[in-house]
This record gives sequence, structure tokens and C-alpha cells, in this order.
Amino acid sequence: MKITSPDTLAQALKNARKEKALTQQDISARIGVKQTTVSSFENHPERTRVETLFKLLAALNLELSVVERGRSERGETWDEEW
Repeated sequence: MKITSPDTLAQALKNARKEKALTQQDISARIGVKQTTVSSFENHPERTRVETLFKLLAALNLELSVVERGRSERGETWDEEW
């Protein structure tokens, strides 16, 4: 899925959560936040902290890739730890 806004990012994560048959409560328990935090991300992603986004990605076993606009193939990956 091409992500071009906070709303499409939230929808992609919500879809992934539902495909894995996980509830918002399941995800919140995995990352140590309230269920309302997961709900807030899904409904108002522009208000979410970057740290919370990465916790949600990890809980869903997803990763974020940044590529130049208009580029359809995956570029080089970053293998270094922060």
C-alpha cells in the first residue's frame, strides 16, 4: 500500500491488525499503552508520537520504508542499528 498521509498510514496499520485478528486491546497489551492510544492512532494519526508509531509497527511485525516519490521498487535497506 502506498502511504501518502497520516490517514493512509493509520488505515494500513488498522488493516494489518484486523488481518491478524487482533483487537486494539491485544495491541495495547503488547506495547504497554492504553487501548485508547491505539484507537486514537487509528482515528487521529496526526496526533500520535513517532515513538508510539514504531511500537505499533513492531507489535504488528511491520517495518517502515522511505523511498523517493514515484519510485515503485524497493531501494537499498538500512541494516545499521540506531
